[in-house]
Amino acid sequence: MKFLVSQMAALVKSGQQKANTRLMIRFLFILLSFFAAFTVLFHFLMAYEGQTHSWITGLYWTLTVMSTLGFGDITFTSDPGRLFSIFVMLSGVVFMLIVLPFTFIQFFYAPWLEEQNKARAPRKVPETMSNHVILTFCDAVTLNLVEKLNQYGIRSVILVSDLQEALNLHETGLNVVLGELDDPETYLRLRVREAAMVVVMNDDVASTNIIFTIREVADKIPVITNADQEDSVDILDLAGSTHTYQFTRMLGQVLARRVMGVSMKANIIGNFDELLIAEAPAMHSALQGRTLAESRLRELTGVNVVGIWEQGRFQLPDPMTMIGASTVLVLAGSEAQLDTYDALMGATKLSREHSGPVVVLGGGRVGMSVARTLTERGVDYRVVEKKTLRNTEDSRIIQGSAADLDILVLAGINETPSIIITTHDDDLNIFLTIYCRRLRPDVQIISRASLDRNINTLHRAGANLVMSFSSLFSTTILNLLNPHKLLMLSEGLNIFRSEPSPAIVGKPLREQKIRQSTGCSIIAIKRGEEMLLNPEPDTIVSKDDELILIGTAQAEKNFMEQYPAS
Repeated sequence: MKFLVSQMAALVKSGQQKANTRLMIRFLFILLSFFAAFTVLFHFLMAYEGQTHSWITGLYWTLTVMSTLGFGDITFTSDPGRLFSIFVMLSGVVFMLIVLPFTFIQFFYAPWLEEQNKARAPRKVPETMSNHVILTFCDAVTLNLVEKLNQYGIRSVILVSDLQEALNLHETGLNVVLGELDDPETYLRLRVREAAMVVVMNDDVASTNIIFTIREVADKIPVITNADQEDSVDILDLAGSTHTYQFTRMLGQVLARRVMGVSMKANIIGNFDELLIAEAPAMHSALQGRTLAESRLRELTGVNVVGIWEQGRFQLPDPMTMIGASTVLVLAGSEAQLDTYDALMGATKLSREHSGPVVVLGGGRVGMSVARTLTERGVDYRVVEKKTLRNTEDSRIIQGSAADLDILVLAGINETPSIIITTHDDDLNIFLTIYCRRLRPDVQIISRASLDRNINTLHRAGANLVMSFSSLFSTTILNLLNPHKLLMLSEGLNIFRSEPSPAIVGKPLREQKIRQSTGCSIIAIKRGEEMLLNPEPDTIVSKDDELILIGTAQAEKNFMEQYPAS
């Protein structure tokens, strides 16, 4: 009862509800006037018929007739009395059964229910919360990032301005706060000064306002922003963004760096200090048709094969793993070791059967970023785009549908070593992957995925590699929170750092069976200023070492659970 009274008091105090209450009182006054008038007329008509009743009986009759509950034993016998009864019933149907319920719902119950819902939606974070990540948007990218942050034990909170959205997210178990995005008080309730980071992924105009608002209350908090347009980068920086990224452009660069078949040299895709990670195709090389043991790569070059891609699937290799025509080697080593590998593979005669331009399907922001990156690498390309682009005079841009065989032939699909599919529509990407794989069973197909749930489908459709916007975004944020902690090689495949678990310390690597139990493989050990690349099986791990491992996202999770740091 105390809660109900407090809620009613809060409801009546608001400005809008004061007006609603006045309207409700006016309607009730009109309704009471009808009760009084009908009660008086009841007495006059009953006196006309020679009946005598008390005023309480008159009010009782009025309420009974207006609510259509029946007459009971009090009835009129004359026609005027019965006409009056009909009029009272119709008035009751209109005012008590139609107008009153809707007036009550609109002016009282609905606002009260809204206040109840508002009370359920959190308005602030706990006073003890710190080192958390604040997100000012919510979509599939956000949910993927929240899941990653939870995996690393980093708390996060999503700020939304819509009440129903906040309630829906809150009911799913997410940490949500309801508040206006451009109100400084909102960020104070989020304890922005004690937060580790604010991530702003709204549109460029809204992001500018949000960042400027945050800077009113917190000058030093890192703010990470995405710029949809290149012209917005400087404006977002001026507003106070700490790191401004163009993630669509970055995705295009990542896709372009995965192109193979142009040369047999190792393609460097990332690094951990002096440890370089590269990919190299085995097609038409001296490695094709041999096992890893027979290739003697580690003995001849010093590089270690830490994984292989086989038709879009990543595997941890063993000495008896066969290297086929479709195999892509994932190599780890120093710059000198990879140079030795390139020199060894350079002596191999490269087939020129397919030496045409790289075909890029889609001329949007990601597709044009791919084109710019290929230009910087000196790789010829053809971009197929259905819509008319501004630079139509560029002979490397072909206007037409990627589903048209004549257009694909004109773009050079019969000669290309690689096809990159960059549209933002996953259904279209799956269609084009199946189509291109049927036209060219031997070509490398790299595809973009907008939603993580379509990654496996794209692999099944025939894509050799799939990269998603959400994973690129999540990895970037995690790297900023924990510098050089994580390196995403491709969708679902990461290189990550970890402190050694007490279960590992003091024992040789060969006794750990880490690969068998978790699916991860140790590719380097950071020991002070020294980096032990591709450590020998007899290497003993000390408590001050830092492990660098490779594995899928699930394998990484398995390792974190089985070998937690002390």
